Amino acid sequence: MLEITRGESPLVLGLPHTGTEVPDRIEDALNETGRALADTDWHIHDLYDGLAEGVSTVRTRIHRYVIDVNRDPGGASLYPGQNTTSLCPLTDFDGRDIWREGQAPGAGEIARRKAAYHAPYHAALAAELERVKARHGFAILYDCHSIRSEIPFLFEGRLPDFNIGTNSGATCAPRIEAAVAAICESAEGYRSVRNGRFKGGWTTRHYGRPQDGMHAIQMELAQSTYMQERPPWTYLPEHADRLRVHLKTILETLIRWRPA
Repeated sequence: MLEITRGESPLVLGLPHTGTEVPDRIEDALNETGRALADTDWHIHDLYDGLAEGVSTVRTRIHRYVIDVNRDPGGASLYPGQNTTSLCPLTDFDGRDIWREGQAPGAGEIARRKAAYHAPYHAALAAELERVKARHGFAILYDCHSIRSEIPFLFEGRLPDFNIGTNSGATCAPRIEAAVAAICESAEGYRSVRNGRFKGGWTTRHYGRPQDGMHAIQMELAQSTYMQERPPWTYLPEHADRLRVHLKTILETLIRWRPA
């Protein structure tokens, strides 16, 4: 279920939403909409692959419809009052039901999935962050995401290309946020925003404790920057390669960063 690579730099990449595996028992409960797995962070693990040496990564192969490892395990909403999806989603990003009638997971099933999939992912992620922190005195979590650029159910209009989330500056040192933002803002042909519609998911908010030497920042990319935003969700190498130049700069900058 988990794919872990261990590097020696302070930087750890979280990859919570690139998986497409659904256990047979759970897949049988999904309806046609759910089985399309449309809300995958398609190709993100490939987009970041090989960009910088010394990076650690933690990836789950389980799809977010099984359980979303970037949601509060207690079920609290990340964005109260706004449309969003839950720990075990009931709808897709367009607000359409994803489970067959009467097959949506209940409390017992959600608890089972938390123990089987959510807890192990975060145990692995926490272990990697603590490992690199022990080596360097601090750690940086860079949480990798992408989403379709236009989803009226979730947000109005078209999403910027780079969406930086630090829970309004609470999850990392100001110089980390500023360094990433400067790279995005200077990337010709791209638009960026800090703490816009996406301020950082539960992972970023949970691990981001800069006062303890644990820094976290989320990057939500508009999928239009590197792929086709409709089935079959094709990776577009020419677009992706242009984007990877800037992502490489971001990762290398974070690897070099040191506390003041």
